[in-house]
Amino acid sequence: MKNICVFGLGYIGLPTAAMFAHHGANVIGVDVNPHAVETINQGKIHIVEPGLEAIVKQAVDNGKLKASLTPVHSDAYLIAVPTPFKGDDHEPDLSYIHAVSKALAPLLEKGDVVILESTSPVGATEKMVEWLAEERPDLTFPKYHEPENEADIFVAYCPERVLPGKVVEELISNDRIIGGMTKESTEKAQEVYRIFVEGDLLATNSRTAEMAKLTENASRDVSIAFANELSIISDKLDINVWELIELANHHPRVNILQPGAGVGGHCIAVDPWFIVNKNPDEAKIIRTAREINDYKPNWVIGKIKGEVDKLKKQGIDKPTVALLGLAFKPDIDDLRESPAVNIAREMLDIESVEVLLVEPNINKLPQSLTAGNLVELDSALEKADIIAILVGHEQFRQIEFDTTRAIIDAVGIV
Repeated sequence: MKNICVFGLGYIGLPTAAMFAHHGANVIGVDVNPHAVETINQGKIHIVEPGLEAIVKQAVDNGKLKASLTPVHSDAYLIAVPTPFKGDDHEPDLSYIHAVSKALAPLLEKGDVVILESTSPVGATEKMVEWLAEERPDLTFPKYHEPENEADIFVAYCPERVLPGKVVEELISNDRIIGGMTKESTEKAQEVYRIFVEGDLLATNSRTAEMAKLTENASRDVSIAFANELSIISDKLDINVWELIELANHHPRVNILQPGAGVGGHCIAVDPWFIVNKNPDEAKIIRTAREINDYKPNWVIGKIKGEVDKLKKQGIDKPTVALLGLAFKPDIDDLRESPAVNIAREMLDIESVEVLLVEPNINKLPQSLTAGNLVELDSALEKADIIAILVGHEQFRQIEFDTTRAIIDAVGIV
């Protein structure tokens, strides 16, 4: 497994490609974004991830890593492309996987390994195999219900489970779930990940691996929803939720998480809907947790509007609101599914307020917020009548906030 092709050079694909290259494999990373390809081939990175750029630079300089707009034949192919949902029913959108399947199929030769890493609904790996088989009737592909049968191509589902900000470390140290369509597919995929993974390689089948990934994130979502619901209830009862949780967590068997402005990112905010979509009558707790966490940004907006109304009654016609943080979690630049972005978008639609956006980890606003004004932290703090802390960035934790001004603290910094 010396030649590896990685489809998708984003927050998971690029670190994964770099790690394989760093440990001796020859890696082609494929992406549809020309800017990303050009940046990587210069030994630089287009995302924020501590420790990654040095590894990418070394791998590019050594000739082990190259980015490209088109794939080449390899011994193993890893697919790490987006899998969003669409519509009010949160139907999984597998169009990116479908596109990769069509691009990959002509390159396949007997004995190749295909690994899907993209977070996907149960059955997505089997669907991918159908698409590959349609393109390559000359090859045999594994079947989920025939785990002992051999095939020309080995296929597995192996989800990532890394934390943004610690991806370089966790890619190596975390255990991996290796879900082959057949037993031999599982073994072949394990050989691929043994190139750099020091954690355990846990063998299972593709459906169980797909469901394991969704289960992990749904579990987190339910736990966060409990904390977010507590924060809403505590506010109504005039209770400090941060003190409440700290006291409750002194119980030896209680570990309540911290509430926030909602839940974001491409995993926890998305994956539980894959379970709900396929199991609408059974996934009651999972659906409710998603609804609570999706509602929390609206609750935060309501708190901000309440402070705006107070200032208007005091004669301030157009209060200035500073929104601190746009990323979906602290100390990263990833804005995907960010509740803070949703809050900012809603606030920018209100003509009677001046909105200042602060996000120290980006240089320009995403297209959905181009009507906004990205400012430095000091400037925002100086001008703001109302401060809403939406993300717990380390820069914000260093501030001695002026509590004589209106502060909505969604993350427990003040």
